[in-house]
Amino acid sequence: MNKKGTILLSTFILITVAIVLLIIFYGSPKTQKSTVGIILTGSKDENGWNGKHYAGCQKACEELGLKLLVKENVPENTGECEKAVKELVKAGASVVIFTSYYYTEEMKDKVSDYPDIVFYQNSSEFHAKNLTSYFARLYQARYLAGVAAGLKTKTNKIGYVAAMSNNEVNRGISAFTLGLKSVNPEANVYVTWTNSWDDEEKERENTNKLIAEGVDIVTYHQNTANVVRAADENGIASIGYNITAEEAGEKCFGIVVCNWDKVYYKILSEFKQGRANNEKNKWIGIDDGAVGFNVISGEITKEDKEKLNAAMAMIINGGDVFSGVIYDNAGNLKCDEGEMISDEELLENFGWLVDGVIELE
Repeated sequence: MNKKGTILLSTFILITVAIVLLIIFYGSPKTQKSTVGIILTGSKDENGWNGKHYAGCQKACEELGLKLLVKENVPENTGECEKAVKELVKAGASVVIFTSYYYTEEMKDKVSDYPDIVFYQNSSEFHAKNLTSYFARLYQARYLAGVAAGLKTKTNKIGYVAAMSNNEVNRGISAFTLGLKSVNPEANVYVTWTNSWDDEEKERENTNKLIAEGVDIVTYHQNTANVVRAADENGIASIGYNITAEEAGEKCFGIVVCNWDKVYYKILSEFKQGRANNEKNKWIGIDDGAVGFNVISGEITKEDKEKLNAAMAMIINGGDVFSGVIYDNAGNLKCDEGEMISDEELLENFGWLVDGVIELE
């Protein structure tokens, strides 16, 4: 073989090896099946948590050319989640998305039974080779909501109707409180627990309890907007969550929002590229447009907006909500000057609430 032929052969071999290595490293998108399954605790059509997740995932799937299957009204801790997984896999899903915190408790010892399936779990401490935790940095938007509440309260008492104590909920309450105290150190957050994501009677009862305590603004971490409606009926201001401006009451002046399509587009595009489960956690925040605080009322003045914009700029420019001196509500130092609480701690070890949170019986 002449010199030219040798060079051509060597070049061909190098290119072939490079292609093989790329396929091994990144995977081949064409080998991935194109069906995604999503599991919801409620209806895909509800105005709240489940509806927003479904709509966001549907939009991302349409943009990426993926088929979407859905299992609705699947209760937690009942065995129904595993049943839904089996049905989705049988129907051709190669990605299964758990949208509720406690689905993983049921499935954490069983995902290994599906080694060829990619699992994504909403805000979980558990990880596996084929399971990644994903979430939006909603605490950043909660912080901004706290700033707004601190600027508008007259009683310095803010009510917070929360589902149950876990890392996700505690993180949100604490971020809200830190935002509140950043502009109004004298204000406190009064928390009541419903022990359910969906219990209208309990949510209304707890809202009324908070109003009796003297709060003049209420917010919540529940699947739907029962708290906003109850507050509106009592002439009390509120901050919404997972709702649109049209769904908010007259007294609602702002909404904590999550653009779930941004989150799902990111994780599903990585799946299509063969790079699913390449990290323990996928956490997407305000700098990616995934979360925000929408002002929907003239009650928020120009000066208020300037302070909100300054707080948002702080976060976007690398400032961290959970940094500097932070005590819990039992008086223990959780973060010191010059320190920052790590993402791992925020996600997996937030079994506490910051100073300024008062829990009601």
